Amino acid sequence: MHIQSTFRAPAGTARLADLPDTGNLLNGMHPAAITLFAADSTIYNVGDAAGPLYFVEFGTVRVCRLTADGRRQIFAFHVAGDIFGFEAGAEHDSYAESVEGTGVRVLRTNAGHEPTSNLLLLALKSLSRAQGHLIVLGRLTANERVASLLLDLAERQGDDRRVKLAMPRNDIADYLGLTFETVSRILRIFKDQGLIRLHAIGDIEILNPEALSDLCQ
Repeated sequence: MHIQSTFRAPAGTARLADLPDTGNLLNGMHPAAITLFAADSTIYNVGDAAGPLYFVEFGTVRVCRLTADGRRQIFAFHVAGDIFGFEAGAEHDSYAESVEGTGVRVLRTNAGHEPTSNLLLLALKSLSRAQGHLIVLGRLTANERVASLLLDLAERQGDDRRVKLAMPRNDIADYLGLTFETVSRILRIFKDQGLIRLHAIGDIEILNPEALSDLCQ
């Protein structure tokens, strides 16, 4: 379920015009009003027409594909300030869902305007992040994958000491190519080693970012 809204967003919400990577998009893109998506709502489906991009005002989005045997593979999480929806073809070959209550703006090219160079840079940045994720899956151990995710989310959320894990453990498992039990076990190991503190299931304090970073080298 989702609704269109022009409400006042919560404090800390990403503002499209204020972000250095996205502010210039307003020169050639028309941002719609915020659309609210309840947890686990579909933003777009496989086969939907590609073209519009999507800007996360607040909340978290997961982008997924189904494997040939019907298993779900999450290949991206998007948080406040991210733009997603880039496709090489005319249709989406993946589907996007809200992880939690999420506010999203649709971005469309204004009539008579070509996409800006900033848009190309964002597309390349998205491609680079996807390539980085493939390296994580292909070369890192299970412990290294979890450490990499914590550091990545901390950086993207703007706090190198505190991580909000809006996604459940099974989402993390599907993103990292692990099992639910493995993700939970590794987080307990990190806690016992004094690398992190678990304030709540979705609230993690990073106590030793250098040690986590060393794991990912």
